[in-house]
Formats: sequence, C-alpha cells, structure tokens
Amino acid sequence: MCGITGWVDYTRDLTTESPVVDAMTDTLAARGPDARGTWLDTHVALGHRRLAVIDLEHGTQPMRTPERGPGELPRAVISYGGEIYNFPELRSELVLRGHRFTTRSDTEVALRAYLEWGEDFVHRLNGMYSIALWDTARDELLLVRDRLGVKPLFYYPTPDGVLFGSEPKAILANPLARAEAGPEELCDALLFLRTPGRVPFRGMREVKPGHLLRVGRGGITEERYWALEARPHTDDLPTTVATVRELLDDIVPRQMVADVPLVSLLSGGLDSSTITALAARARAATGDTISTFSVDFTGHTENFQADAIRPTPDGPYARAVAEHVGSDHHAVVLDRARLLDPAVRTSVLGAWDLPFNFADLDVSLYLLFAAVREHATVALSGEGADEVFGGYLWFSDPVARRAETFPWLKLGAHRGLDPRSLFHPWFVDGLDLAEYEADLYRTALAEVPRLEGENAEDRRTRELSHLTLTRWLPILLDKKDRMGMAVGLEGRVPFCDHRLVEYVFNIPWAMKTFSGEEKSLLRAAAADLLPEPVLRRKKAAYPSIQDPAYDRALITGLTAAAGDGSAPLSPFLAGEAVQRLTAKTSVGSLSEFERILVESTVRLDDWLRTYQVELTGVKGTN
Repeated sequence: MCGITGWVDYTRDLTTESPVVDAMTDTLAARGPDARGTWLDTHVALGHRRLAVIDLEHGTQPMRTPERGPGELPRAVISYGGEIYNFPELRSELVLRGHRFTTRSDTEVALRAYLEWGEDFVHRLNGMYSIALWDTARDELLLVRDRLGVKPLFYYPTPDGVLFGSEPKAILANPLARAEAGPEELCDALLFLRTPGRVPFRGMREVKPGHLLRVGRGGITEERYWALEARPHTDDLPTTVATVRELLDDIVPRQMVADVPLVSLLSGGLDSSTITALAARARAATGDTISTFSVDFTGHTENFQADAIRPTPDGPYARAVAEHVGSDHHAVVLDRARLLDPAVRTSVLGAWDLPFNFADLDVSLYLLFAAVREHATVALSGEGADEVFGGYLWFSDPVARRAETFPWLKLGAHRGLDPRSLFHPWFVDGLDLAEYEADLYRTALAEVPRLEGENAEDRRTRELSHLTLTRWLPILLDKKDRMGMAVGLEGRVPFCDHRLVEYVFNIPWAMKTFSGEEKSLLRAAAADLLPEPVLRRKKAAYPSIQDPAYDRALITGLTAAAGDGSAPLSPFLAGEAVQRLTAKTSVGSLSEFERILVESTVRLDDWLRTYQVELTGVKGTN
C-alpha cells in the first residue's frame, strides 16, 4: 500500500533539501511502517514509506531503472502506493517484449510498463494506486491516480513546480505550503460530499480519479484517462447475472494475492458476506481457512433498537455467515469509553487530515482496524456495492429522485443533517453555501454521460448512479483508506474493480431491481454462496453505538466550542441551536443524523485548531 510524497522545483537544487524531504516522508510513517526511502536529483525529490505486501525482501522504493552507465541517471524513478492486481499478466507480457526483472514486485511491473508504453501504461493497469514517476529524459513528473480514486494523491502547485503526497500532512511539512481556508474551502468542509479535485486547504488539490498530471517546466497539465461511459445494455437477465458472478469470481481471488496475512471484514450484510464467501472458496481450494472480523458494541445485540437505516443488528448475521463458510471469526467488541478516548479521537483526526467525518463510525472503524492489524496486513471489504448496484434509499425514494441537489443531502436535511442549522444565518449567507451547492450539483450533472433514446426514469437513475459513484463513494473510500492506513492496514475493495463498475453502470434500473429488492442482481449472483436469511436481509448501515450517555458526552465538545471565545468556530455557532441539541441529550438520544451533525461541527473546529488553519475572506474573522 505505502505512502508517497515529493517535490519538484525547477529553480532550486533539491539535493540540498534532504531535511525537508525527510520530514515530508516521515509524516507518512503509519502508511509504511516497514521501510523508508528517498531519491533526490537537482530538480526533484521523491519520498516513500513502505508497507511490504508483495515480495517482502525486495521492492524497495523509490525504485529506479538500472543506470545506463557510470555517472548517468536512471531512465525513470517511481514512488508508488497501492496494488496492481493484473501485474502477473503484465509482467509476462513485458518479459516477452524483452524486459528483465530483478524483483517479484508489482512496483517494478509499473515502472517497466511505463518504459514500454509511456503514459499509455495507465490504460493497462487494473488496481488501486497512486503513482509518482520522474522521467529523467523529459525532466518531467507524472502523477497518476486509479480510476475510482481508491488511493489518495494530493498536490500543491508552487510558482516553480509542485509538492505532492498521499496525505495533506506530507505537503504541509514543506515550508512552501500554508494551511489556509476561505469561503469555498469552508463550503467544501460543510457539505457532505467530495468534489473531484477539491480539498478544504486553499491552494491544495487532489489528483482526480482516473486522471494523470504532467509537471514540467511549462507548468502542470491534467488529462483524464478514464471515465464512465453510457452504452446500451444488450444482455438478457440470466446473462447479466452470470456476467456479474463471473466478474466477481475473477476479481476476489485476484485481490487476494499477498505475501502477508489477509482477512475479510464481515458485517453479515449482503456485500461483505458475498466477498467473504468468495474469499473462503478461494482459500478452501488451497486447503486454508479465511479469517473474518466484525465490529460490535457492548450490549448492542441484546438492547438493539431498529431504525430506518438499521433494521437489524449485524452480530447474528455475521456469525451465521462465518459458520456457513467456515471462517475463523472474530468480533471486536467496543464500549463507550473506547469511542470517547481523547487519544483515539486525536488519532482519527490526524488520520483524516481533513474536516470530514462519519461520527462514531470513524472511531469504531479505526479501532476495528487496529484490532485486525494484530492479525493481518491486508483486509478485503465490501465497500462500493451499494454505489455500483444501487442499494441506497435515494435510488428509490421519490423525494430524493426529484431533488434538485445531491440526493443524500436532501434526505439528510429532512432528518436533521443540515450543516446550516448550527450556524448563524449571516455566516451561512456570507459563505453563499446554497449557491455553492447548487453550482457543484450543476457541474456534477453536466458530467453524466447520455444514452440516446433513454427514457426519463432510466436517465434519472443514471444521474443518481453517476453522482453516487463520483461524489459519494469517494468519501467512503477516503474513510476506509485513512482509518486503515493509520494503523498500517491495507484495505482492498473488490466491488470497485473498474470492469464491474463499467458493466453494472449501464444495466437498466428495472433489471437491477428485477426481484423488487435492492441490489437484486447481486443477490442473484450470490444466491449459491450465502444462507437464505443473509441473502434476503435488507440493507443495514454500518453499526453505530446506541447509548444516550455517549451523546451526552459528545455534546460537551459542541457546547465547549460554542462557549469558548478562542475556539475557531465560536463566533459562527448559533447558541440556541446548540442549546436545543443539548436539551435533547438530557432526556434521550440524538438521532443518527443529529449525531453526525454534532460530530462534524466539532471535527471542523478541531481541524481548524489542530492544523492552525488561517481563515481568510470569511465574514466574522479579522
């Protein structure tokens, strides 16, 4: 998996900047606890922290092509993070083309693929990756991010080059970068979506999924090498179900290649259960058993209270799947004290680097991954299935389908998750948040590919699918990446294989829901893999603690921010709104969406303080 960072500057000698490059590299130690390396030349510096997963003894980075002669530079140097799942086939093809390999790593395959095909090598990769590749002949840096954006890659243009890194903290370790935010950055922080390329630090950007950047003496240019396309779906239902299954049968074993222990995350829902069952079959073929992990809370199953997004508890279903597939199952049981541990919450903020959060779900995921890391280095996960197969409520809810904004924002606002509600109206109006959201929505809709002859219902479903894959899924992938890599755990997401995404994206909605259940296609494709209760189980969101005492403890952070004149958000918070939520916790619990609202606001305040973000151009600031 690893962490990458670097610096290009065409006006200075970076061989004298080793201390700064070391500092940038070492911010990513959690992403790569096994090894570190740097490579510096006059106008470029590359840093790398390695999490060894394949070819543990070799694969050291930054990796160079063999020097062409005494005193000569290597043809190219790469700092790479992620996994290329089709690297064995690419390696075989490259060998036939005359390349000789000195390692078994996928890093060397990526490096030599560039030598063979140039920038077109990106079209041949199947995987999750962020790549920084310096071409010494061109004196040019290439930054590449995988198609779905599973692996992060940030950059910060400078007058004479660029800074980049797997996380913002690597960039901020360079004195050239400043932690600033203006109205647009605060809007990005407040809205519950990820706009490709945008980051809540002013001046910082993110390489968009499916894009590459060229950094040269003439500046930075961007190119999109992959995007979802609208195509007619001509397969009948049996063929479609069979194709989905064939793809999964190929994807899951392909993503299980590792020279370190690998496990599967198992909630007992359809998505993770399908991945686990396929992984268990692959392991059984070699006489091995897959280990599985789930998260639970003390007394959660016994005292479970159903709601609209969690109709059933995970525990019984996870155990049923584990018994059905014969996995070695572990339930990681958490309590209120661990979720509220200040040290853990500080670690979660440090893992994110950004003011995004999923309330207690972030913290519980971090603790789950920390427990998994004691047993394994790689974990399979079911992320992406709801986005690919249309499992969310907004695909079917009439209000969401008619919404003239991002559908999850519409549903959230109806249930108490409105970022405007805790702030003074003059602050929200000063940011022009409503128009900013509307502009982002118009831009997102304009990107949706069109299919000639498509009826209005299928067109709207295509829009919802595209919005979900490009503006919602990145938040979940961010969360998975940040919480996993904070403890040195690599997460793999089979449902995000671009071949599966491309195929299912074009399947008509009537076929995706042919049985009347959400994700009908996935249920049909997994029919022989799972016990019937799990196969028919309705979608349940990732588990959240149900404990009024947790909410009472949580609200203290918000009241502290509102009452502390030195708190960054204090001037902007509406006291009556804070008091209303405080009063509610004194007699009961917050709703799921109110909890996210409170945690999001506290996280934003903590982020501004911790990263010493300078607010500029924001009404109410000096």
